[in-house]
Amino acid sequence: MADVSSEPAVNDFIQAAIKDVGNADILVNNAGIYVTEPIANHSTTAWQSVIDTNLTGPFLMSRALIPLMTKKGWGRIINISSISGKVAEIYGSAYSASKFGLIGLTQALALETAKHGITVNAICPGWVATDMTFNQLNDDQYLSLTNIEQIDSVDVARLSVPQMRFIDPVEVADLVTFLCSDNAKGIHGQALNICGGLSLH
Repeated sequence: MADVSSEPAVNDFIQAAIKDVGNADILVNNAGIYVTEPIANHSTTAWQSVIDTNLTGPFLMSRALIPLMTKKGWGRIINISSISGKVAEIYGSAYSASKFGLIGLTQALALETAKHGITVNAICPGWVATDMTFNQLNDDQYLSLTNIEQIDSVDVARLSVPQMRFIDPVEVADLVTFLCSDNAKGIHGQALNICGGLSLH
């Protein structure tokens, strides 16, 4: 475990990992946090925390590992973005900004690494059945700002999805696994939705 928003922590983590396993062929940037705050009174601290974790973290991790992947001539980088990185989420400006930025970072890295046997892609989940999702849906400020009763909040989110369900985390993990395979070597610089049709609204 490492605080990906901290450059020294990332560097220490990478050094320890390389010492332990000898190489790093696959990087999945999955660390992420969310805050609900309207922009008019959005704290700078909360904004910076989200950006540092969701966007600077993947930058730091990628910067550290791309030279090793380039030397080997093979690598996979998968950034976990969000549907909110394509269509902004109300009262989630920091989160949306970080996830839009992560897709931009994905595309820029894809251009840099294309000739080195490395693929770089983003996955954009919708509502996923995770603690972060349920914490958001039960957050007092989120409920107040969206005028949704707590008893209804989970169902409102679920029914906003055409498939009327949350994505299982295993589905996201399976997509990661596929993108790491040689069968996906032609998929590069893409932001792939896995959202049960939520992006169609």
